[in-house]
Amino acid sequence: MFKKITLLFVGLVSLATSAQTSISIIPKPNSLVLKKETPFLLTSATVVVAPKDNLEARYLKEILKIQFGIDVSISVLSSKSNNAIELVLNPELNSDPDAYQIESNSKIIHIEAATSEGLFYGIQTLNQLLNKNAKGNLQVTAVSIKDQPKLKWRGMHLDVARHFFPKSDIKNYIDYLALYKMNVFHWHLTDDQGWRIEIKKYPKLTSSGAFRKESMVGHYNEQRFDGKPYGGFYTQEDIKEIVAYAKQRHITVVPEIEMPGHAMAALAAYPEYSCTGGPFEVATKWGVFDDVFCPTDATFAFLRDVLDEVLPLFPSEYIHIGGDECPKTRWKQCTKCQALIQREGLKDEHELQSYFISQIEKHINSNGKKIIGWDEILEGGLAPNAAVMSWRGTEDGIAAAKASHYVVMSPGSHCYFDHYQGEQKTEPLAIGGYTPLEKVYEFNPIPAELNEEESKFILGAQGNVWSEYMDDFSKVEYMAMPRMAALAEVLWGKDATSNYSEFKERLLKHFTLLDKMKVNYSKALFEVKATVRATENNSLQVRLIPANPTFKLFYTLDGTPPTSRSLLYSQPISITKNTVLKAASFEGAVQKSAILEQKFDIHLATGASVTLEQEPSNSYKANGAFSLVDGIYGDRGKFGRDWLGFSGKDVLATIDLGAVKSIHTLLIDVLSSSASWIYYPKQITISYSENGTDYYDEQTISGQEIEDFKGFVKVGVSRASARYIKVSAINQGIIQEGNPGAGEPAWLFIDEIKVE
Repeated sequence: MFKKITLLFVGLVSLATSAQTSISIIPKPNSLVLKKETPFLLTSATVVVAPKDNLEARYLKEILKIQFGIDVSISVLSSKSNNAIELVLNPELNSDPDAYQIESNSKIIHIEAATSEGLFYGIQTLNQLLNKNAKGNLQVTAVSIKDQPKLKWRGMHLDVARHFFPKSDIKNYIDYLALYKMNVFHWHLTDDQGWRIEIKKYPKLTSSGAFRKESMVGHYNEQRFDGKPYGGFYTQEDIKEIVAYAKQRHITVVPEIEMPGHAMAALAAYPEYSCTGGPFEVATKWGVFDDVFCPTDATFAFLRDVLDEVLPLFPSEYIHIGGDECPKTRWKQCTKCQALIQREGLKDEHELQSYFISQIEKHINSNGKKIIGWDEILEGGLAPNAAVMSWRGTEDGIAAAKASHYVVMSPGSHCYFDHYQGEQKTEPLAIGGYTPLEKVYEFNPIPAELNEEESKFILGAQGNVWSEYMDDFSKVEYMAMPRMAALAEVLWGKDATSNYSEFKERLLKHFTLLDKMKVNYSKALFEVKATVRATENNSLQVRLIPANPTFKLFYTLDGTPPTSRSLLYSQPISITKNTVLKAASFEGAVQKSAILEQKFDIHLATGASVTLEQEPSNSYKANGAFSLVDGIYGDRGKFGRDWLGFSGKDVLATIDLGAVKSIHTLLIDVLSSSASWIYYPKQITISYSENGTDYYDEQTISGQEIEDFKGFVKVGVSRASARYIKVSAINQGIIQEGNPGAGEPAWLFIDEIKVE
């Protein structure tokens, strides 16, 4: 129980110093006042004064004994000692069960809360206040703290279906949540690629559904497989153990049992609950599959039986039933489904999905629980008491809140921790996207579109860790940490003084803690950052920013690795020709960061003015319209920050070269990655103008030609001069049946438009 927590304790002590100004707490307390008093010295004579049989007191005592050899005593009486830690439960203190207060001086540390949750969070803050003085004695700086969270649902998700992680890893993950005062663990237990929870009435769910014959390796686009059987599952005793472990840390475990889609593992075990009868195998590819649960009486009976075993294992108020990415292909072809639509007077298959969710909700409600599902459960009308987890942006969450449904915000733009977080050339393979630490910290879970009353329906938010590209727990750690810390502070509540620079300073101290814990956290924070802007005459200017302002930056422009004897960065770098820039931070002669590498391709449109008729998605907006002419090509294997992404929308870009210029070739960079619902445009149309009004020589590139070009579309220009170039790329629209993402809007990704 205490192994990982003791590591937290030693790490926190090692990163603090005796100076009061060194206090660094994440999440940042609402109010912290440093007192000009002597610190509290913690010794074996210290007494923990607490209510009888208080678990938090035992927790604190055990930590101090294991880690520091300090065997404090516990008393239920008011202590007359001048060396006491008081844990006081005061139901009148605050209406928020997670609130706490700390007062410390040389004689006493007083932690007060209305509930045991509040006491636990106070102890977590106490952990971060510990430091050693010059004599090596353990002490606590004299402070006054008043603290409480802004949001009730402060969560992290983990997908154990795509890749399975043993109990010890799950407990470690829970400890990370506890460290940053997060209180919900969303456990994604079933999906197409594996069923991970024992159901005794249906043993084949784990004997068959928990194992697949092989797994994908590399990116989905490569379509490579390892040929190795893979699987695993948790027994019900395992589940009970993990739920109890989380409860000790005041973390609620919310299980997810996916339905009606993402059901291939279940259908491989019991194909009779599909529309076609199978046979099926547990999915070996990532993505979305057409075969889903068929809404028959037998299927609902099966799912009720499954839930009857799941519900008693989890004391959580909510049960997550998935509801996302459910293709309607089989339902449209299924006579049973069509008969059900007619019998129930449903409009279409979307209302059939709502009917499906409502049937499940009735059963869960009858057992004293509530359902929560991904925002697709809004399709066809939301079930009466359902809560929504908004992942495809915030729009569906806003709609649900306005309709008086509770919402957990989890938009892919800020909360998907399977996205890249740093320089893609040096990052491990990920699904795509770009969600750096700063973007997470800037997240606002309560949209401005909601008024005060509607905002009350925002329960909170969570970070999602999908594991397609995480085949061991060290990769989970890398993708989750330290973005988890940033999100934790957002959800606990930032104040007017909070800013990313100040947070980053505190976080850098916490890296010492993570080192002590041997956490494989991302070092992307240490990377050199580069910003690019246009200058005159098709040139660019690159500004470099080190992670630490005390570091010096050295760079090269010939593609060679930089050393401390390379060019010293002192002002923005001018890029006037094709160049490979490499840069790194140095402390003396020691390199302190990975090498930033960026290739620039200078052409006639580099830095030109570009207007877009429609803005890209917030998840994939890169540097806006400038990204189309910044001389930088997006990585096709790691499609993240350099691409503009448009969900269901066409692209109409107009480039102003600034003057009439002779041109002979256009190259347009578009992307296809069907597993991520990214498809080539239906067609691309190009036209030219000298005055911005009269356009001529319209050229159309068909979808087949785009395929033949493999996305690198090259077009010869018959007329030799133009100032304005208009490029129109037509989105595929709604993805056709039989393709990943069927029924959803297609993504159109576009990057550089090169003019020669």
